[in-house]
Amino acid sequence: MPKFISFKKNLLNILFWSIIAAAFIGPGTVTTASKAGASFGLSLLWALVFSTIATVVLQEAAARITIASGKSLGEIIALKYQRNSNQKIKVIIFLAVAFGCAAYQAGNMLGAISGIDLVSDFNIKILTLILGFVCAILLWIGNLKIIAHALGLIVAVMGSAFIYVAFQADLSFGNVMKNAIIPSFPDGSSLLIIGLIGTTIVPYNLFLASGISKGQNIRDMRVGITVAVIIGGLISMCIMIAGTQVSGEFSFKALSDTLASNIGNWAAVFFGCGLFAAGFSSSITSPLAAAVTARSLFGQKDEKWSPKSRNFRLVWGLILLIGLGFGVSDVKPIPAIILAQAINGALLPIIAIFLMLAVNDKKLLSEKYVNSRLTNVMMLLIVGVTSFLGVNNFMKAIFSTFSVTNPNLGGQIAVSITSILMIWLGLRVFRK
Repeated sequence: MPKFISFKKNLLNILFWSIIAAAFIGPGTVTTASKAGASFGLSLLWALVFSTIATVVLQEAAARITIASGKSLGEIIALKYQRNSNQKIKVIIFLAVAFGCAAYQAGNMLGAISGIDLVSDFNIKILTLILGFVCAILLWIGNLKIIAHALGLIVAVMGSAFIYVAFQADLSFGNVMKNAIIPSFPDGSSLLIIGLIGTTIVPYNLFLASGISKGQNIRDMRVGITVAVIIGGLISMCIMIAGTQVSGEFSFKALSDTLASNIGNWAAVFFGCGLFAAGFSSSITSPLAAAVTARSLFGQKDEKWSPKSRNFRLVWGLILLIGLGFGVSDVKPIPAIILAQAINGALLPIIAIFLMLAVNDKKLLSEKYVNSRLTNVMMLLIVGVTSFLGVNNFMKAIFSTFSVTNPNLGGQIAVSITSILMIWLGLRVFRK
């Protein structure tokens, strides 16, 4: 009986933390991972392995801060930079998260509408307006549990379909392991690589993990986050493998046809419904995450930032409107969704740096809860890799605009900036 009780407790704990995995398996993950598989086979599988491990490390640190201090990540940052001279730091953090949420929201709305478009012939722009109106009502009311659970079930079924297709693929175990461990950078893959990282780690999920960890103990939190995130990462990898089965030009219709041919027509219907469900639920989560982040940074105990306050509603309303604007435009969904994930991947180092500084501050946390040397090394690696990819993509965009022909200059600048950043951050952390 005690073993059964322990098993049940662990299972419930994993289900509790599965909200983190559910939050990153949305239209962005489906689009970016399957597009990567269709374009480059399994060459970019290592990026998903890296980002899954990075998600475990960063989410554990964010949750540990709250368990140790009783304060959310946003409150900790607000406390650490509470002087007037440091207000701009909180603004920078908020703008990074809000900009990322806005980018995600655009992809969420486009993904949800693309899912409906696969299974119906309704007018897309009218559907987008209806979707935005429903999201606004749900956010205004604030009670999202029932619809989130229902939509989450559909997304889980969609994930199961991808797992089935992945296991039907004719792939050797050795080839999978090789691509999972050895990084490769095929020509034209840089945007997808940082997109895969951005769609898995999800910067605003760090604030979500911190917010829901109150009342947890360290052991249960670590087990729950590790298992739930690894399961989510494996589903993302299966989506990439399913993408390798797409023949011809990649599109949602091509991916839907691949599922139908491998499993049956019902799988194509569930894919469309699942893509809509993932986009719909995420269309609620992204605006809410931006508002919650603003509240934790600027006024956790201030009535001006309560969930029903004007300030709180203005934040989620603005993010929702940005997504709605992209939804009614003629923007192509797949490139826009991939770009949204890449933007968040590029913004990730900003949040990771402040998280790393906070989780090593012995004035905020006791010796027992600060990072170990191994965790600091892993977090430095995460910051380094994501910073390099972000700067490299940015330099490529600049050079393309001004027709700079030196192909190696962007990478050299990215390496230099990343090295300076890591040396500065390492000195700040290891000298304490």
